[in-house]
Amino acid sequence: MPRDLISRYVWIVDTLNRYGKLSRRQLSDLWMRSSFSDGEPIPERTFFHYRRAIEENFHIDINCTRDGLYYIDQDTTRRNRTFTNWLLDSFAVNNALKDARHTEGCIEVEDVPSAREFLPTVLEAIGNNRKLTFTYAGFSRSRPERDISFCPYFVKRYKQRWYMIGRKDGARDKSDAIRTYALDRVQEMKIGTDSFRRPSDFNPAEYFEHIVGVTQSKGAVRTVCLRATYQQAKYLRALPLHPSQQEEMHDSFSVFTYRLKLNYELVHEILSYGSSLTVLAPRELCVMVNEELRKTLENYN
Repeated sequence: MPRDLISRYVWIVDTLNRYGKLSRRQLSDLWMRSSFSDGEPIPERTFFHYRRAIEENFHIDINCTRDGLYYIDQDTTRRNRTFTNWLLDSFAVNNALKDARHTEGCIEVEDVPSAREFLPTVLEAIGNNRKLTFTYAGFSRSRPERDISFCPYFVKRYKQRWYMIGRKDGARDKSDAIRTYALDRVQEMKIGTDSFRRPSDFNPAEYFEHIVGVTQSKGAVRTVCLRATYQQAKYLRALPLHPSQQEEMHDSFSVFTYRLKLNYELVHEILSYGSSLTVLAPRELCVMVNEELRKTLENYN
């Protein structure tokens, strides 16, 4: 599907979300002021095709009232997968920036170079079930590892970095075969001619279900309890640390509970909140955070 066509679909969804309900004429008036129009309204037949494509591709229904007002069915929106919502958000921002022609120099964003250079290649390999061959300069190695043969299963973005997760050929045992590679550490990459089949029982959502970040853990899932100050609790409500987040509110603080495996990213995520977040349980996580703090303080003695 052409990228510009997707952008048109997203513009319609985003516009209806922002305005609530619009008639065909009101929608056309807004369309004529967008970057997709040369001053012409949306033909009725074209709008019909766009509406149907939105339902088929994004699983979002555009309903119409008896008064001829179009609106987004919020029940279907809530059932959407996270990926669909992210895709819509990404295109909506892109459309907004295209329409805001006079904002150049007024917007600061974080750069994600790996998305431009290698992400399209990885996505192509995933879509066609083709193996990748690449060179990887991991931070833990003194020299780059060359000619890695890899079956990419899926990708994940975490803290402005893209990662690919899949099976590395030649691993010593099956449990060690699933690897995660950061795309910004890849130096060379090409799609091979050999194909692969992703295991039917390998589910990306389940793989990271109890994980913060991208570092997998072989440990058991633990109940993690964090005490947040009254002010910090507001931020965690707006942007949860993990989908399993549950909150117990008190007068001057909140206790947030999660079901997680303990890993490197979880410790450093907690430390990033400073004194506004305190680990209550499990004891093992308290020790991990305390040890990291002790090593940090040693740097300043």
